[in-house]
Amino acid sequence: MTPLLRLTGIRKVYPSITANDGVDLEVLPGQIHAVLGENGAGKSTLMKIIYGVTAPDEGRIEWQGDPIQIKNPAHARALGVGMVFQHFSLFETLTVVENIALAVPGSLSLLSQKIRDAAQQFGLDIQPDARVQSLTVGQRQRVEILRCILQRPKLLIMDEPTSVLPPAGIAQLFVTLRALAAEGIGILFISHKLDEIRELCDVATILRAGRVTGRVSPREETRQSLARMMIGRDLPPIQITPPTVSGDAFLEVANLSFRPDDPFAATLKGVTLSVRAGEIVGIAGISGNGQDVFTRLLSGETTLLPSDANSVRLNGEGIGHLGPGVRRRLGLNFVPEERLGRGAVPAHSLSKNSLLTTFERGLTQLGLIKRRDLRNVAHRTIEDFDVRCGGTEAEARSLSGGNLQKFIVGREIAQAPKVLIISQPTWGLDVGATAAIRQRLVALRNQGTAVLIISEEIDELFEIADRLHVMFRGLLSPSVDRATTDLDHIGLAMAGDFGHLQTVHVREEISAS
Repeated sequence: MTPLLRLTGIRKVYPSITANDGVDLEVLPGQIHAVLGENGAGKSTLMKIIYGVTAPDEGRIEWQGDPIQIKNPAHARALGVGMVFQHFSLFETLTVVENIALAVPGSLSLLSQKIRDAAQQFGLDIQPDARVQSLTVGQRQRVEILRCILQRPKLLIMDEPTSVLPPAGIAQLFVTLRALAAEGIGILFISHKLDEIRELCDVATILRAGRVTGRVSPREETRQSLARMMIGRDLPPIQITPPTVSGDAFLEVANLSFRPDDPFAATLKGVTLSVRAGEIVGIAGISGNGQDVFTRLLSGETTLLPSDANSVRLNGEGIGHLGPGVRRRLGLNFVPEERLGRGAVPAHSLSKNSLLTTFERGLTQLGLIKRRDLRNVAHRTIEDFDVRCGGTEAEARSLSGGNLQKFIVGREIAQAPKVLIISQPTWGLDVGATAAIRQRLVALRNQGTAVLIISEEIDELFEIADRLHVMFRGLLSPSVDRATTDLDHIGLAMAGDFGHLQTVHVREEISAS
């Protein structure tokens, strides 16, 4: 069979790193082909070359047996290549349907109906009239997936497509991908979720440091063997010890109701929770159910009226009316789900990005930046969290998504906060980095920090959280001890059925009393 796509000797060098070094890759029609590797292994760069975003420095590309130079994404789409990026390529000021209209022909009314039909068919709930700037990360990813599917490509590239999808959405997506493959469409699938790779993919090409280190049939491998090929070593198990909870709650939210200005965002309804020193509390839920509104209220990006200040309390003090800077000085640190633009300034160096949240920690004097100290702070974060980059002066946008996430998380953990709120902590991270970040969060909890995790990775919450909530349409379920519930009941709660969690919560309260 003539390969749909063949790459031979692909090489791409940037000033600070060799992203691809002699990569060979072949995708057959109807094949679901995984590309595996650590963060920074060169996967995303290779996909951008295939999609025409960037050109290789060396190597040969063949499309359906003929040599070709893919000039740009429009050329790639004309050939029949579609791509779902890890970092989204959407215009924030346009609506969902207007964004899709840039790549898919048809009137806005016709496209709106196609979007609704496809969204229902593939379990990708989204409103065509919603403005992209109002969407969460998970909702934006749904737009990207829908835009690609509606183009009916010959080759579909998916870069971490399931990272913010719920379990039911992932299962439905896999059904869709298998159906597309059965029609002869080739699929390149990038994911750090090894169980997904083993379940879905026919072939896997493994990259390490820009080079191909192996090609395997994932179904014949174990999760452990795939991880070993990716990172070159066995993964150490995460050491989880029982929590040592001390004192009153560091972070408290009391009957918080809030209607955001954005008509497409979820309204919070009587949200109540507490996080004590020395425990990790997790919030599960499908993206778009109020998590982003809630985290902005906790971080201070959105403030309440002074009369409502006690709706959010830090160590007993009402802070709902205070901005982010004051909350940080009081010991509350925050890691947003959106890395570029919110967690880091893309065009700034890692040193300057360190300054964003640490400038009051001895890094300035008489209004001047102590640059040597700043570089030392950035260097320690890079070393402690194994951030693969070109050094402290590398621009944030030059890092892979996973490495930038490690840097942002490391920057906040290094400040030893009293409360750490972290949204999607391991989104897009490889198995090694995921294990390392989760272990650091457990260690931070053991040092007495109150940790609140908002995550759509249910397995992650069951692995490291001590108590669990679920958010659905602006409502927050009662908390339950991780050991007293299971994936099925949390999954039901994510669909709005809080019944079991409420029952378990009452039993726990009776037992505690």
